[in-house]
Amino acid sequence: MNNENTQDLPLVDKDYLLQKMPGKGGWTYVMLPEISSDKHTHFGLVKVKGTIDNYEIENYNLMPMGNGNLILSVKAEIRKIIAKQEGDWVHVKLYSQSLPQVSKKDFHICLNDDPTALINYNQLTENEQKTIIDWIFSVKNDDLRVERIALSLEKLSNSHK
Repeated sequence: MNNENTQDLPLVDKDYLLQKMPGKGGWTYVMLPEISSDKHTHFGLVKVKGTIDNYEIENYNLMPMGNGNLILSVKAEIRKIIAKQEGDWVHVKLYSQSLPQVSKKDFHICLNDDPTALINYNQLTENEQKTIIDWIFSVKNDDLRVERIALSLEKLSNSHK
């Protein structure tokens, strides 16, 4: 895992107490009060990668507790490997694994990959270009933005001005 990018600073890098939810089958977890839930994701989940006592994790979701804090569940298989249980301290180092949002720059990168679409786009008036950009980015969902970029590129590739 390459985390040397200066923009990829850890969300947390310290020791935490392993806790367990009461009751049979209760999760073992660490409480992460320093990290806020993501208001743009389902249930406020935050996707992370990193290590728990040097055990690498990837595509892990931090779960919100009722009190607004997020927790990192530590599965039995991980606890067995790191030889830790409830009441023990673990070193947790986490990085965000959320994907960057689709941007206007991405649209222009795609245009540059399709010479015909680029030529046709550049022949449009500024107002026509703005209309395309506004239509693509008027939706909040990245999947829809990608779909609209693809549709726009297809139309631009097939249009003859």
